[in-house]
Amino acid sequence: MGLRVERLSSQLQNDLGVILQEYQNENIISVTNVRVTPDLSVARVYVSIYSKGGDQKQVFDYLQENSKEIRGKLAQKIRNHVKRIPELQFFLDESAEYVDRIENLFQKIRKDRDDTDE
Repeated sequence: MGLRVERLSSQLQNDLGVILQEYQNENIISVTNVRVTPDLSVARVYVSIYSKGGDQKQVFDYLQENSKEIRGKLAQKIRNHVKRIPELQFFLDESAEYVDRIENLFQKIRKDRDDTDE
């Protein structure tokens, strides 16, 4: 990945993090990663969502429905830095859930091992 693509990815991650704060509605939305295609036309935005109601899908669908509006707000922030504003594609980052499941498995193994040692 080129230096320009890396810089743009980092800038988009920061700017989208600020923009998505407006869409939280008592949820927590974090931009975990942004991957920009080499031609800078598409930005794949990975988001982690913590929803009080536990319905991440509803919050994620809301983001996708408003992607044009979010892209417009992003354009206001970066229009002087790029010729064309990348299309935004949102993806749900489930790595935190994966880590939590693995940690729970390790705790269960430790507990089982401790129980058999006694």
